Amino acid sequence: MPLIQMLLLLLHLLLPLGSDGAQNSNTTSEGCQIIHPPWEGGIRYRGLTRDQVRAINFLPVDYEIEYVCRGDREVVGPKVRKCLSNGSWTDMDMPSRCVRTCSKSYLTLDNGTAFLRGGNRPALDGAWVDFRCDPGFHLVGSSRSICARGQWDTPKPSCQAPSSGRRAVYIGALFPMSGGWPGGQACQPAVEMALEDVNSRRDILPDYELKLIHHDSKCDPGQATKYLYELLYNDPIKIILLPGCSSVSTLVAEAARMWNLIVLSYGSSSPALSNRQRFPTFFRTHPSATLHNPTRVKLFEKWGWKKIATIQQTTEVFTSTLDDLEERVKEAGIEITFRQSFFSDPAVPVKNLKRQDARIIVGLFYETEARKVFCEVYKERLFGKKYVWFLIGWYADNWFRTPDPAINCTEQEMAEAVEGHVTTEIVMLNPENTRGISNMTSQEFVQKLTRRLGSKKAEETGGFQEAPLAYDAIWALALALNKTSGGSGVHSSGGVRLEDFNYNNQTITDQIYRAMNSSSFEGVSGHVVFDASGSRMARTLIEQLQGGKYMQIGYYDSTKDDLHWLGADKWIGGSPPADQTVVIKRFRYLSQKLFISVSVLSSLGIVLAIVCLSFNIYNSHVRYIQNSQPNLNNLTAVGCSLALAAVFPLGLDGYHIRAGHFPFVCQARLWLLGLGFSLGYGSMFTKIWWVHTVFTKKEEKKERRKTLESWKLYATVGLLVGLDIFTLVIWQIVDPLHRTIESFTKEEPKQDIDISILPQLEHCSSKKMNTWLGIFYGYKGLLLLLGIFLAYETKSVSTEKINDHRAVGMAIYNVAVLCLITAPVTMILSSQQDAAFAFASLAIVFSSYITLVVLFVPKMRRLITRGEWQSEAQDTMKTGSSTNNNEEEKSRLLEKENQELEKIIAEKEERVSELRHQLQSRQQLRSRRHPPTPPDPSGGLPCGTSEPPDRLSCDGSRVHLLYKKMKFKTRRMCVYDICLAFVFLGARMGAAPSTHFY
Repeated sequence: MPLIQMLLLLLHLLLPLGSDGAQNSNTTSEGCQIIHPPWEGGIRYRGLTRDQVRAINFLPVDYEIEYVCRGDREVVGPKVRKCLSNGSWTDMDMPSRCVRTCSKSYLTLDNGTAFLRGGNRPALDGAWVDFRCDPGFHLVGSSRSICARGQWDTPKPSCQAPSSGRRAVYIGALFPMSGGWPGGQACQPAVEMALEDVNSRRDILPDYELKLIHHDSKCDPGQATKYLYELLYNDPIKIILLPGCSSVSTLVAEAARMWNLIVLSYGSSSPALSNRQRFPTFFRTHPSATLHNPTRVKLFEKWGWKKIATIQQTTEVFTSTLDDLEERVKEAGIEITFRQSFFSDPAVPVKNLKRQDARIIVGLFYETEARKVFCEVYKERLFGKKYVWFLIGWYADNWFRTPDPAINCTEQEMAEAVEGHVTTEIVMLNPENTRGISNMTSQEFVQKLTRRLGSKKAEETGGFQEAPLAYDAIWALALALNKTSGGSGVHSSGGVRLEDFNYNNQTITDQIYRAMNSSSFEGVSGHVVFDASGSRMARTLIEQLQGGKYMQIGYYDSTKDDLHWLGADKWIGGSPPADQTVVIKRFRYLSQKLFISVSVLSSLGIVLAIVCLSFNIYNSHVRYIQNSQPNLNNLTAVGCSLALAAVFPLGLDGYHIRAGHFPFVCQARLWLLGLGFSLGYGSMFTKIWWVHTVFTKKEEKKERRKTLESWKLYATVGLLVGLDIFTLVIWQIVDPLHRTIESFTKEEPKQDIDISILPQLEHCSSKKMNTWLGIFYGYKGLLLLLGIFLAYETKSVSTEKINDHRAVGMAIYNVAVLCLITAPVTMILSSQQDAAFAFASLAIVFSSYITLVVLFVPKMRRLITRGEWQSEAQDTMKTGSSTNNNEEEKSRLLEKENQELEKIIAEKEERVSELRHQLQSRQQLRSRRHPPTPPDPSGGLPCGTSEPPDRLSCDGSRVHLLYKKMKFKTRRMCVYDICLAFVFLGARMGAAPSTHFY
């Protein structure tokens, strides 16, 4: 037969394509090219095997092919094509496609009619079927079913006639087949399984048969409202309502009490549903979402997290859950640092979490919104070793792999974003392989449900994890109704007729309520028992996504506070991340090179001070040293030593000492600097003060204060030192110095972006630090300014009592300038430890060095170069006079002589004034007696007069000129010349009057 077919094929290829044997442009001698089939199906080649088709590229004219689709798909378009003589196939303008079609069984209804709408047979996506029962039958199930993605959205209804056997009890159910939580996809088959198992039992409700009437709520309260009233206002009467989503259950439970209906939910977790005043007839086999919170808090404490952030979808279930979590973490000492919410678009809240450096994040949202959130999480890079996400465990296992047109992230990106997150999930499947009320183990239930789902993958089916709760919900209802009706077919005194129930019969409702409230049995989800609020009590399972699969890492029983840890947790960074950027406090210590260098300079300065002090004490008998007030110089050397010693505690910080010793170092700094300044600068200030006091006063006061008493000098220094000690003691008692920490801006190291360095600096401070510094700097600043003024005023004074006061003035200039510059600069640079220490310490070192060099080095040089090592007594014995070759003594004598001459000149000035007065009187008397004569034109009198009295006037002028010359003569004028001048002056003034009167 294959050989004959091959021969026929070759014959067709050899025949001419037209009657005249000519070929037009659209005709080919080879036939038609083979068509590649669509991916959903194939093409059936008549009379040819698969190998034969592969061996040829063209088929003969008039050859027909047939399209065949795989599985539950149907051919839309031409099913058969024929090869034409022009080399093309028929109906090429109409494509053939294999599309999904819904089951044809829905197109017929026993004891009723199915009307296909929205398209022709077969039933394609978008088409729907309306069901109607024949007279005498009533419809059980939904009256309409819609074809979507090759599946009908509701189970096929049935038309049933009244039976004289077991009486029907109807359950109204709302299954979310789509929407935020499509839990009905697995929960509805589980409920149907439970109904079959219950109805097959003769020891439970033997006189009754439970039947289900359900609709797709799409997890939408608006859609649920429509179907709720359809259930309530259409026959038959439903004895109980079975909603799924929390949002739908809230609506149904609040309205059900108006119809005296018990509400039993299998998938509601909203904490708000635990309110018995608001929902008096509500029960649920799904525990409240607040049951997750104790587990979360336990995990936070286990991993040492004190700061968390939250992001939630704005629905009541998540808002109330988060409120409960906030109360629990507050009791545990954990802080919710950032709380975000969103309605449909989580982009901005996720960005805010990134901006606020959130690390431990609790996410509360439905599955569809979870995909949106983690797409944004991937874009913001809010995942990895630094972050941990806590999610609800009721999502399908591969929820992040489910294609979703609402996001623009790939499956790989989503898997990367969700890796490592932790879920807390109510234990919904009994971990123990024991048989419960249904005489079925949990594993047998899973296997049976998987077979019922058919080709659907269990882990991709919405509500698969909650399916055991839905199964046990039917058993809880059946047991409660069995207890209400009296059970075992014999009506006891407490039993009621369930068929008598109507929406106005509260008695039956109350009995069902009491029976439900006392439920206690072993189901496939574990032990079923309700608390006072009607919520299921159960354990919590903790899972972590590892390598794209959820792994169990522990269980927690909140009623016993028992955490059973499996130790299977894995972290991207090797350990649980920190709840915030790890801040490492790092102190800024003083540069050790700088500290050692300045310490060496300070040590050398202390040695220099000791050398100067030793020199001054050893040569205290030398007159030159004695005239410099050596005891004050000794105090200056001691003060410089103390000030230089203050450099060492000034450079000590946490690098060298412990925090407990820091206050002692602070006190050492203050006391050494304070006393060093008072002794060093105070002794120099005392010298310059007394020089100004004694030698810049008026003449009448100088004589009384020529003798400089030493005790006054020491008393002045003691007063300054005592004032310092008094201030420091009060400061230390009232407001002692202590260690304070200054923190700076955080720094990000290059090696690890998850660690932040917080630089800190140690300071010596007190509560009223600025006040004490103001007092301290205030009076010391006045001393510095006053010292500069006194040094300037006494720069031209020369005295043997304090022969080095000019050097003291230079030292005062140096100390004052350095202190006045350094004090404000160090306060400004207090946050820069190296600069502040360098300014302060170098100012102390330089001022001390300059002070010691200026005060002591000239004395050393003088004694060494001039050899003036003898005391005053030794010098007198050697030369016979203590003033020989002593310029200071000569100066003192000359100064004394000048003072005496000034007194003589003052007496002569008084005598001259008196004589002038007498002369003027005599001239006036003479003018009255003798009138003036005309001047002699040829007179040669020097003054232009011819009378001797006129000459007296000239003589007076000469005397005045002579007096002027004498007055401005140098201080070293010979005493003999001055006396001779006064004798001549007296002779001239005495001779004239006598000549006149004679």
